[in-house]
This record gives sequence, C-alpha cells and structure tokens, in this order.
Amino acid sequence: MSAAGPLRWGLLSTARINDAILAGAAATPAARVTAVASRDRSRAESYARAHDLERAHGSYEALLADPDVDAVYVSLPNGLHVPWAVRGLEAGKHVLCEKPLSADPAEVATAFDAAERAGRVLMEGFMYRHHPQTARMVELVRDGAVGVVSVIRASFGFRLDDPTDVRLSPELAGGALMDVGCYCVSAARLLTAAEPVQVYAVARLSDRGVDVRLSGTLRFEDGVVAQIDCFFDQAIRRSLEVFGTEGTLTAHDPWGGGRLELRRHGATEDIPAPVVDAYALELENLAAAARGDAPPLLGRDDAVGQARTIAALYRSAASGQAVDVT
Repeated sequence: MSAAGPLRWGLLSTARINDAILAGAAATPAARVTAVASRDRSRAESYARAHDLERAHGSYEALLADPDVDAVYVSLPNGLHVPWAVRGLEAGKHVLCEKPLSADPAEVATAFDAAERAGRVLMEGFMYRHHPQTARMVELVRDGAVGVVSVIRASFGFRLDDPTDVRLSPELAGGALMDVGCYCVSAARLLTAAEPVQVYAVARLSDRGVDVRLSGTLRFEDGVVAQIDCFFDQAIRRSLEVFGTEGTLTAHDPWGGGRLELRRHGATEDIPAPVVDAYALELENLAAAARGDAPPLLGRDDAVGQARTIAALYRSAASGQAVDVT
C-alpha cells in the first residue's frame, strides 16, 4: 500500500457477512478487496469469479502468505476469531476481525499483544460505532439532552430456525449474546463511557447448551443501569433507548442507522441520520490507522472491556447470581 493508495484486502472465508465488506470497499477509495480464501479451493475460485476478485486461495495460510494483501478481514465463526487474527498479524497483515473478538479478555489481550509486536492494526468489527448516528447519540447524551442518565435499554435479535447454523454451535462459540447481544453490551458501555461493575443475566439454552435468548442487567458505578435483551427465538427487534431525568433518546435502528427521536418537556424532536455505509467508514478508519494518520476507533481497551462484560454475563447466567465484572 502506498501512502495514498488503497489498502488491499483479503477475505478469510466466504461467509455471507463478506457482502457488507465488499459493498463498503466499493464505496471508498481507501480499500480494495483483491483476494479470498476458503479451505475448498473450488469454492474460493467460484466466489472470486462471482465477486470479480483477482485471486482465490485454497487455504487460509495461502492468503496470509500473499504479498499483495495488506489486510485481512476475519469473517470466520466466533471461536476462530482470535486464532486467525493472531496468525494474520504474525504474517504482517492488518486485521479487521468481525465482532466479537472473544468472550475471554485474556485471549483478546493476547491478540492485541500480537498486533503490537507486529506493528500492525487490529480492530474489532463493530461497524455501527463508525456511523455518524452513533456519534450524534453519544454527543446528545454527553451534552445533557436527556438530563442525568438513569437507564439504558438495548435489544437486538431475530428468529434463527436453521439448527445447522454455526451461530448455534457451542464448539464455535455461538449464541445470541455473542452474535447480536454484543452490540447491546457495546452500546451500553459506550453511552455510559464506563465499564459495568456488576451484571446479572438469565438465559434460555438450546439442547446443545447455546444461549438462544439472554436478558441481562449491567450496573455501573454511578448508578446507571443498562438492560439488554438478545435472542434467536423471536421476531426481529432492534432498539436502543436512553432514559434520563429530562427526557428519552431513542435510536430506531441503532445498529444500521436511521433516525433518533428525542422526547423531552412534552415535545418530540426527530433527528435524521445521514445515509452512509458504515462498513466503508470502518474500512477508511482502519486504512488511516494503518498509515499512521489516525488512531483506530476501536482498540485494545474497548475490546478487552467488551470481552470482560460478556464473560461476566455468561458467568451470571450459569450461576443464577449477580456477579462482579472482573
């Protein structure tokens, strides 16, 4: 990559989420997807033809050895995120790893240690964090638009009926909290600008022991309480609300971008969000970080805090007790 040229990306798998990265790369001059890898070479070649990519690799190792790839997008199942992120970093690639990196904070720290040793950028792929709507919501809360915040409510879920879906695999770290609930955790931590000190969670488990529904309460040191709800067994729901002493702020599509609604003093104000591709903005931020022009929006501290909270929620759900976040 030259100082002004695009970051050349390789896709580590042919997962469906790649479509969003391909569209994002097409929307910015900062990124160009050039290669894809699969453990099945014919699948990689078919994918490359379908998406007009220059090269197809029949193994992940081959893609990491490709000198014409500057960065890799790890879109593998959750349980493979950190191992392949680390291998990508050790191969000299920048890494965008699909969320969540892990539910193990020590494992996340290990990945960032590898990034520091390699002098490369590692970023957890919470694309919604790059959307201007998210920044505007944070700004309104910080500026006291709803007064003193008391409660945050976040929900994300949908019906997942395919029992073979990897998101229902215990071996691959599946579960509603890992797949969609992590957004709710991220938003609560972002809007409080703090880490929770205690959590309580209840979960409904599948026959294989994977959470298909999890509801949790996060308590913060200043008294703010966040309530999260994530699931694979109900109709789709995406919501984020902040309640304060002076009003309520609602994001009607917090994870994709839409509009904010501010209700206070008997009046309602609609705050539109610009129509942007958050994945393009994510790729632009990582490219700027790779050049040394800007810090990555999401770094070590955020990713470790995220994993620590997810781990605590799982401990609470397993024990039936509130647990401290440690």
